[in-house]
Amino acid sequence: MNLSQLLERRPLKTPLLISFESPDQPEVVALIEELDAYQAPLYPAESNHGIDIAALSSKNVLFAVGRSDNEGSVTCGALLLCPMYGELKRMFTKPAFRGKGFASSLLAALESEARKQRCFHLMLETGYLQSDAISFYERSGYQRRGPFGRYEDDPNSVFLEKFLTP
Repeated sequence: MNLSQLLERRPLKTPLLISFESPDQPEVVALIEELDAYQAPLYPAESNHGIDIAALSSKNVLFAVGRSDNEGSVTCGALLLCPMYGELKRMFTKPAFRGKGFASSLLAALESEARKQRCFHLMLETGYLQSDAISFYERSGYQRRGPFGRYEDDPNSVFLEKFLTP
């Protein structure tokens, strides 16, 4: 199923435009800051695995921004291309825009771009207190796994992966 078919299956209540662009823009920086403010009180500093705007601007990172009519940036996420896999990072949808299919559309766009880059193994780390996010990823075909890459076992983290079809 391609991205267009997926979007047709789940119509959005509010139009969303997703594009791949630089995260180094004021409205996107504000969105990342909102994500950081949400996560900071949930986990100790050593369990915070977010990456900053400079890292998100690297050549091996594809950064997606979703904009809603008249609302600006409402969702974002990054695909960090590693030699053997892709890692999803900084996935966030503003609370007022959750439940509208925006996260599903964003994830579909990131997975579609991963396929174009010949990256068929995606992994991610999220916090154990983010049960809605964990459920979302599992509904989207992601399965739990152990730590990967630079991550170590952390009771505050949940690790997930998905193998994409070419």
